Amino acid sequence: MYKNAAIFSFYFFWARCYLDIPYANLFSRSLQAVQRPTRSDDSPDAVPRLSHPSRSPPSSSIPDLKCLFAAPAGVGKSCLLLRFSDGSFTTSFITTIGIDFKIRTIELDGKRIKLQIWDTAGQERFRTITTAYYRGAMGILLVYDVTDESSFNNIRNWIRNIEQHASDNVNKILVGNKADMDESKRAVPTSKGQALADEYGIKFFETSAKTNLNVEQVFFSVARDIKQRLADNDSRAEDRTININRPVQTAGEGEATQKSACCGT
Repeated sequence: MYKNAAIFSFYFFWARCYLDIPYANLFSRSLQAVQRPTRSDDSPDAVPRLSHPSRSPPSSSIPDLKCLFAAPAGVGKSCLLLRFSDGSFTTSFITTIGIDFKIRTIELDGKRIKLQIWDTAGQERFRTITTAYYRGAMGILLVYDVTDESSFNNIRNWIRNIEQHASDNVNKILVGNKADMDESKRAVPTSKGQALADEYGIKFFETSAKTNLNVEQVFFSVARDIKQRLADNDSRAEDRTININRPVQTAGEGEATQKSACCGT
């Protein structure tokens, strides 16, 4: 027991401190080993799991954009991630434990960008762990299940959590998932989701990981918003640098220069 607790503490500490390296993925696996009972059919082919694809060494020429899911368990975060990263869908996912992530390199406005997407556990007992990752996120996807009104009502709590732990200018987007379900099972109308998004001034999409409805659009939209925000920040920083380096001419100096010019005529 103490050995497992030590492993848990070690990976949690390093995953919190170094968001840029895949310790969190190892941490997720460690939690599974500690908390999930051993099964006779526990092989890679028995239950599909999230795992990050093979990655080449980091390259400074391809910028990383970090995005994070913020949502309760069961709304389909892992399925959305698998659909976007691998182009596939499965109904056999186990609940995410701790933190997992995938990476996909996309082309945005003619430039290659590495989109790093973190899938967080939605259960309350992992809330302390997942909020540690908010500070490194550039974009956050708030996901609810259109057939589960409680998941929608919980979005405000997630937003408050984000406002408390994430950076002030993090890009947020609201996603109503499982839009492929029959209308008789729908609990949250599209208009209600749009109204909530308008209230917070964020974009809104309804998606389906099963049919691939709007999945690409969601991730490309948040990536484009992040890219634009970073470009605007760079532009403002450049303007401030120019103003600082430009000599400031006082009123007295201007008058002296003008008088000198008059005497020389």
